[in-house]
Amino acid sequence: MITAEDVHGTWRLTAVRAVDASGAPLPDPYGPVPMGRLVLRPDGRMIAMVSDGRTALPPGAVRAYASYCGNYVVEDATLKTLVDAAHLPSMVGTIAVRRLELHDGELSLLPPRQPDGRQHDLRWERAGPA
Repeated sequence: MITAEDVHGTWRLTAVRAVDASGAPLPDPYGPVPMGRLVLRPDGRMIAMVSDGRTALPPGAVRAYASYCGNYVVEDATLKTLVDAAHLPSMVGTIAVRRLELHDGELSLLPPRQPDGRQHDLRWERAGPA
């Protein structure tokens, strides 16, 4: 069982995987070089940001970006955050739910499946203390 103490710290995004409803791979949602940080503090505050990390994008491309922060708890290997600021104003006041998995020191955050069945898996490596 994953606890809050298991995930306290600063995490660096290493990969984002996306699959469709059948499990078939989808294009990288944050491009081939995703960039991000996740900070889970012992006092119950967190912040997450994820972006396409390429220094230059192809003509006409839009840089993918997502971020949110708030107070969190970890229950039943699930991160639940009461969002108080986000890249999408519609997220503010909602509870962001992410399933947690730890494998050999690598943290996976799995948001709920999207209505069309897509699933993202954000992989993180520990980068330091909170």
